[in-house]
Amino acid sequence: MAMITYKTIIVEDEYLAAAELKKMLEPYSDIEVVQVADSVEAAVESIQKHQPHFIFLDINLNGQLGFDVLNKLPHVPHTIFITAYDQYAIKAFEVSAIDYLLKPVHPKRLEEAIEKTKKLIQPFATKENKLTIDKRIFVKDGDQCFFVPLVDVFLIESVGNYARVFYNNYKPLLHKSLNYLEEKLPETHFFRASRQHIININFIKTIHPYFNNCLQIELQNGVKIDVSQRQSVKFKELMGV
Repeated sequence: MAMITYKTIIVEDEYLAAAELKKMLEPYSDIEVVQVADSVEAAVESIQKHQPHFIFLDINLNGQLGFDVLNKLPHVPHTIFITAYDQYAIKAFEVSAIDYLLKPVHPKRLEEAIEKTKKLIQPFATKENKLTIDKRIFVKDGDQCFFVPLVDVFLIESVGNYARVFYNNYKPLLHKSLNYLEEKLPETHFFRASRQHIININFIKTIHPYFNNCLQIELQNGVKIDVSQRQSVKFKELMGV
């Protein structure tokens, strides 16, 4: 498999700090710094243009906050915060930051943050890769950000070109299509019940015969999903029903 090149953007308003971080990233041959942005506006424009795998984001940007960058983006890349201040750490993790590094950045901490980020990115980095059930997916729904453990997802529902992910008591909207997710999700746990739904088979409570040789599946929380005729045949073969 070809080596993945991870695109990143440094968002930093201090020239020397940005230059130092860029130099620290040079030993990582699989990381490409595609741009350095020094303001909220420049960062948003650059991220939307280059679609980086992850970003290094300073908290203070010429009187504005790095959080403003995330709030202006429809799709938020994986984010590593870098700052001289530690009082924003809790807020950073509330928006699902991968890591929070204090200046001056120690090379070992930088390495840990990068490796952590790569592990989250790799399942989505190439089309042939599938997620494993122990992974989490990042979902930004409006102003809220979620790290969703796949093992807790019991249902995914199509909403136009997007998908609503149901887990625990949450149901954030993911900006990916159901067809895309079907390709990525582990077949050992997830089954495409119809054009509208993907279910986690570990959450099945009962299976009922339905109209026209179809099936109706009841999940553990009482939600009932009609399985299409075509997928009912596949499900019976898969489950030996």
